[in-house]
Amino acid sequence: MNDELTLTSGLSPLLLIDDDEVFSRILSLALTRRGFNVQTASDLQEARKNLDTHSPDYVVLDLKIGSESGLTLIEDLLAVNPMIKIVMLTGYASVATAVEAIKLGAIHYLTKPVSADDVVNALQKTEGDAETPVENQTISVKRLEWEHMQKVLLEHNGNISAAARAMGMHRRTLQRKLQKKPVKH
Repeated sequence: MNDELTLTSGLSPLLLIDDDEVFSRILSLALTRRGFNVQTASDLQEARKNLDTHSPDYVVLDLKIGSESGLTLIEDLLAVNPMIKIVMLTGYASVATAVEAIKLGAIHYLTKPVSADDVVNALQKTEGDAETPVENQTISVKRLEWEHMQKVLLEHNGNISAAARAMGMHRRTLQRKLQKKPVKH
C-alpha cells in the first residue's frame, strides 16, 4: 500500500501547519518520502505568508496552533485554491470542531497521534465511507462537558471570556479546563 500512496501523490505541493516542531519535522520527512513537496509553517501568520509565495494542492492543518484556531485559516486556504484538500489534525478532538472543520471545507479530521499513511489516505479520500463502524459506547459526563465547552467556545468565536460568561464560570476556570486533554468516552 505504501508504494501506491507514493506513486499516486507525485510531487504535489503540501503545506503542513503545526506548532509542534518535533511532530512537524517528523511528519514533513515522512510526507516528503511519500512524494510530497512539503512546506511547513509553525503559526497562522507564517502560513498566510507561505500562501503568498506557494499555492499548495494539499494542507495538513493543526486545529490548535498556539492560542489560535486553525479553523480560521480554512477560508484563506480555499480562496487561494478552491480545489485544495485540507486535513485537520488535532489532539483536542471534539464533535463541534470536527463538524465546523468539515462545514468550512476540510475533507477530513484526524485525531493525533496519527501516522503519515493515515494523513496520505485522508488527503486522497474523495468521498465518505458508509461502512465506518458506529460506536455503541455512551459518552461520559466529563466528555460531555468537554464537548459542551468546545461548542460554546465556537459559538463565541474562540473568545474565552465570552464563552465563560455564557457558561456561568470564571474565565480562568474555563482556560484551565480547556488546557487539559479531552477525556476518552
